[in-house]
Amino acid sequence: MAAGIYIGSTEGYSGKNMIVMGMGLRLQKEGFNVGYMKPVGAMPQEINGKMGDEDAFFVQDVLGLKEDPALVSPVVVTQDFKVRAFSGQEPDRMANIKAAYDTLQAQRDVMLVAGSGSMYSGRYSRLDGVRVVRDLGLKCIVIDRLRKELNYDYLVVLRDTLGDAMAGCILNDIPPNYMNEVETLLKPFLENNGVKVVGVIPKDPLMGAIKVGELAERLGGKIISAHNKADKVVENFLIGTMQVENFMTHFRKNKNSAVIVGGDRSDVQLVALEGACPCLVLTGNLYPNDIILTRSEVLSIPIIVVRDDTFTVAKKMETILSRHKLRAVIKIKQGAQLVSANLDFEYIKGQLGLK
Repeated sequence: MAAGIYIGSTEGYSGKNMIVMGMGLRLQKEGFNVGYMKPVGAMPQEINGKMGDEDAFFVQDVLGLKEDPALVSPVVVTQDFKVRAFSGQEPDRMANIKAAYDTLQAQRDVMLVAGSGSMYSGRYSRLDGVRVVRDLGLKCIVIDRLRKELNYDYLVVLRDTLGDAMAGCILNDIPPNYMNEVETLLKPFLENNGVKVVGVIPKDPLMGAIKVGELAERLGGKIISAHNKADKVVENFLIGTMQVENFMTHFRKNKNSAVIVGGDRSDVQLVALEGACPCLVLTGNLYPNDIILTRSEVLSIPIIVVRDDTFTVAKKMETILSRHKLRAVIKIKQGAQLVSANLDFEYIKGQLGLK
């Protein structure tokens, strides 16, 4: 029987795929036969006539696995599924999950089971992470990604709920200025409350970044200058709707931010270009004047023109950057290295009884 570990998180988009792939690649390198499952797939996708989960297809691909999508994600959350679950007409699908898990783990040394959303997501259909961990008899590691602060209370409550099944937590996306507090205050607090900190992963701008070319595509816009720099990386964004003086103050603090600005605001556009922003995003389908275009070419800073208004583009950018999936090969490598370098693999293997 394979040892099984569930990778969950305190909220969605916390880095589960990165951790699962990083752990899987590292354990494979050490000679273990690794299996993978995502019991509840929240992103339905059909490939070659088979329905599965978009992330699950991707992770299988990275780990070189070729299991049947119906086993890897026995429950896929479609609109129909939700309607049935909310109205109490969807049968309990835990038996399907158990059967699929038993089939997949038969030939493996270790099973990595990925959560969907937070540990309590899926409670409406009685398929939340806490229940999956209990019913499959798994150990569990919970990722907490720093957004404004860490969810330390949530982690302690989970430990109270899961007991020894909770093997620990991973603190993800920790910027340098927060490391000291994590090491001196939060880590000791968590460990005194029975939550082992299995790893602290530093913030790496590359992991949330997106290339200008891909950004243009996602925003439904087009690059109109400095095309040869479409592989520049954008880590953040600034909105240039304010007065130039105010904009300059913000801009100095936020290097490497794309600047979203109306196509008619040449004053802000020029400041952003001269300040070497990675790219300009001009809204309202308005093209810049010749001076801006020339400076853009001279400074090799691409300009993207989009149809939407500034507010709509800003909302889209926020979604793109917070949910930007780990698709590029460079990111997979970087993510795998981050995981390998910052997780206590000896402890994890000890929890799983792997020699």
